[in-house]
Formats: sequence, C-alpha cells, structure tokens
Amino acid sequence: MGGSALVIGAGIVGSAIADQLQGAGWQVTLFEGDIPAGGATAACMGHLATVDGSSAHLAFTARGVELWRREQLPDGCAREARGTLWVAVDTLEREAARETAERFVRAGVEAEYLGPGALQSLEPALRPGLAGGLVVPGDQVLYPINAARFLLDRARERGARLVRQAVRALEPGGLATDTGRFHADAVVLAAGVGCAGLLPEFHIVPRKGHLAITDRVPGLVRHQVLEFGYTASAHGRDAASVAFNVQPRATGQLLIGSSREFAGLDPAPNRPLLARMLGRAAEFIPALAQVPVLRVWTGFRPAGPGDLPAIGPWPGRDGLYLASGHEGIGITTALVTAELLAHHLLGTPTPLDPAPFLPDAAGRAQA
Repeated sequence: MGGSALVIGAGIVGSAIADQLQGAGWQVTLFEGDIPAGGATAACMGHLATVDGSSAHLAFTARGVELWRREQLPDGCAREARGTLWVAVDTLEREAARETAERFVRAGVEAEYLGPGALQSLEPALRPGLAGGLVVPGDQVLYPINAARFLLDRARERGARLVRQAVRALEPGGLATDTGRFHADAVVLAAGVGCAGLLPEFHIVPRKGHLAITDRVPGLVRHQVLEFGYTASAHGRDAASVAFNVQPRATGQLLIGSSREFAGLDPAPNRPLLARMLGRAAEFIPALAQVPVLRVWTGFRPAGPGDLPAIGPWPGRDGLYLASGHEGIGITTALVTAELLAHHLLGTPTPLDPAPFLPDAAGRAQA
C-alpha cells in the first residue's frame, strides 16, 4: 500500500525523488516557489562523473552514473558519452592517477592510467609536458535542465502534483505555504541552498561558482577534461579556489569551469576570480586564450557540513527526510539519491551502504 510524500524543491534531485516515489505507488506533491530546475540544476555543467573522494564517494557516484546510463533520455537532454580525462601535472599526481585507476577497476568502474604520450594522443590540444592522467570512458555529459524536466514530467504523468508555491515553514507531519497547510506521511527536503531557511539546524551554505561558455570550436576538446587538483578544490573549504575543468558540448561550444567561493547569495560575477579560472583553463589548453567567451554566469552549490550529502531521516523530527548537501555532484547522483530515499521510505534494496549519508553521520545533525 502506497503512502504520501511532500517533496520540497523541483531541481534535479527533488524531481528524481518525486519520480521514484510516484513510480513506486506513493502519492507525491512537489513544491517549487521558483522555476523548476532553475537553481543549482540550471547553473551547472551537467557532468555525470565517477569521483574518488572516498570509498563512499566512489560507490555513490559510480552508482549514479550507472543509473543514468540505464535511462532512455529524449534527444533534448543532449546526453553524450564523452568520458572523463583527469590530467596529472607532475610525478606526484601521475602516481595518484595510477592508484586511482586501480581503485576504480577494483570497484568495477572502467578506467585506464595514461602516460604522457597516450594523454596527448587523446587530447592533442593539451599543453605538452604533462605527466599523464586517467581516463574514465563510461562517464557522460548531459543538459541538466532538460534532464530534470524529463524526470519531473514523468513524475507528473504518473500522477504526481506540482505546486508552484514557496514553502514557508516545516510543521509536524507536513508544511505550510502562503495559501495553506499540507500533510503527508513523509516530507522530503530537497531544496538545495534553500534548505537553510527551512531547517537551520542543518548547516548548509551556498558555495558560489562561475561558468563560461565559448564560441563554437568543434573538435578542440574531445572529453570532459579536469586537473587532478579539482578534487582537492571541490572538497576543500578555502575562501576561494579555481581548478581546470572544460567540457565540450554538442553545439561545438566549450563550457569552462570551475571556481568555488563562499560569498553568500550574491550572484554578481567575481571578475578577478573569473579571470583566474579562465587563465587556469588556458594554462592547460593554450588555444583557449584565443577562443571568445560568449557568456558567463554564476550559481550556488549546496555545501553541507560533510563531504557527502545528507540523505535519510532527520533525527528528532518524525517523517522529515533530507536529500541535500550534494555540492557539485547533484546531477551525477540525483537518481541514486532517489534510490537511497526509497530505501528509507519503502524498504527497497540498494547496493550502497546508506549509513555514511545519514543526516546524523559525522555530526551533521544538531537537532
């Protein structure tokens, strides 16, 4: 017998959860006070990437990529099997690439260590003299806005309801908007950085990032290409950082990232940081210095207190569940996040250990 759920946030994570629960026979009402998929989902690169931050990170992202690979997505989602190329700049990173390849293979993920010659062969535009790298051919890219809309549309076709109202408060057994109160068996908070206003006990903060998109330069870059230092940048808590990250799009354009800073919710570009980011990309791919940048935008990653997102029941408040704190891996892991929530709500099996993601893990819960 199905239950009922109120899901707060119609980004890619909330839409995936609504789709999963509605497809399992629950009655889902999804709340969004802004444009569906208009927040962090709209601002990101759309990289479906296997990440080796920890054993839990690796299992989580690998499962996420696997679940996306199973989805039959419409053409508008612009999914491409680009693979990921991680670039090592020195002997230390080269050994890290070799060790990471071995860990990936042990975890069942196709990956290969590359020497300098093989790296240059795969991406001729990279500067000479790099130490080597790692290729993960099963990784993909997609257009995240349309992927989120695909999940939301499917949930609604299955019977889910979308309420275009902002949630003002969580209440026992439900929530309140400006026009009324709603009750259900479960409330799922999947509102990204908006979680802070509804559940301040969960310490989530916006982590601002910049992206730039170039003119069309088909064939200049073939893979999603990142430096090994990107992982340290993503997990670090420095005030501001940049890392080389370039993605080819189906249009022939290139998306250039990435930057991270804690700057509240001010969307204005940080021009010095943006210049550092673009300069970093040109250090790795010199031809980028001559490619016009057409547009720049910013977005806000939901950075939680731990290196993993919080997925599961919030302690001390019956019926409240979290799915937030994904930082930069929300697109990759939207479907596996929904799978983990279904495990908690429906008892369905998951190949992952849910314990590292529980909101009370690593002291994340202050309730």
